[in-house]
Amino acid sequence: MYERVVRPVLYRLGRGDAEVAHEQTLAGLRLLGRVPGAPRAGARLLGSTAPRTVFGVRFPSPVGLAAGMDKNGVALRAWPALGFGFVEVGTVTAHPQPGNEKPRLFRLVEQEAVINRMGFNNLGSAALADRLAVYGELGYPLGISIGKSKVTPLDQAVEDYVTSLRRLYRYGDYFAVNVSSPNTPGLRELQDAGHLTELLTALHAEAQALTVAGLAPKPILVKIAPDLTTTAIDELLQVCTGTGVAGIIATNTTIGRPGVETHPLATQAGGLSGRPLAEISAKVVAHIHHETGGALPVIGVGGIVDPADALRLFDAGASLVQIYTGLIYRGPGLIRQINRSLP
Repeated sequence: MYERVVRPVLYRLGRGDAEVAHEQTLAGLRLLGRVPGAPRAGARLLGSTAPRTVFGVRFPSPVGLAAGMDKNGVALRAWPALGFGFVEVGTVTAHPQPGNEKPRLFRLVEQEAVINRMGFNNLGSAALADRLAVYGELGYPLGISIGKSKVTPLDQAVEDYVTSLRRLYRYGDYFAVNVSSPNTPGLRELQDAGHLTELLTALHAEAQALTVAGLAPKPILVKIAPDLTTTAIDELLQVCTGTGVAGIIATNTTIGRPGVETHPLATQAGGLSGRPLAEISAKVVAHIHHETGGALPVIGVGGIVDPADALRLFDAGASLVQIYTGLIYRGPGLIRQINRSLP
């Protein structure tokens, strides 16, 4: 039904503008979340009966929504109706920002891929905190992805992240430190050992202070790029284990163009997501799992467009998985299929 009826309608919105379809989908989901009983009914129909506990958080399903889809948390009541067991909002920044110039989101339909250069467009961490305060208890784990504002110089990035963590700490069940988006100039430099050590040390110090002040401790994770060498990944893992990071999210979008090199849109700047990342993300997840002996939980994301892709990430060592581009191409049925395929 989704692929034959709903998807063609979405693809025609805004004369084919993918971002218009994105915004209209969020508006529809926001309305769905207000229908009494709809999220619970959807969760029963599409959700999982295989809960698991990872980094101290209990997830009703190991299949979650990746950051980027609902940056500002406008449809948080609706996502369980699609079968998701957890949701990651953001990436949000300390300062509100419009993101990069449009158009900035492109579908590569035959390859089931997307290129985006959104640039952390969001209303800011203060606005998200206000919205989450109104929501109250969501009934499922909420991850919050935080990043650096574009206007903030790299040498002031630490305070930018700390500000967002401070504002949002009481509302998230875990926090993802996004240092791997290719669409904010200089951001990926924060994956270097020196920068990352400074950033994570400051975030953990802030988290400790907030815990002493009476808030519950929250896991902090790091989201990494798929373009790192194995040596760079190993150095990053040493920093993460040395600073008390609770887990890794692997991976973000790639600046490479594997499998789409000849597509007319391949020359568009931005990060590539979708099916072309399936093999890359699985290799990164497997490497992290091997190098840490499974001691550092991994959320696998990238390339999941059918249940086999999700199972491959679980087999590689992922404790949880996240979906984004696969939802665009396959719809909610994909979430149900993955949930039903879980042992």
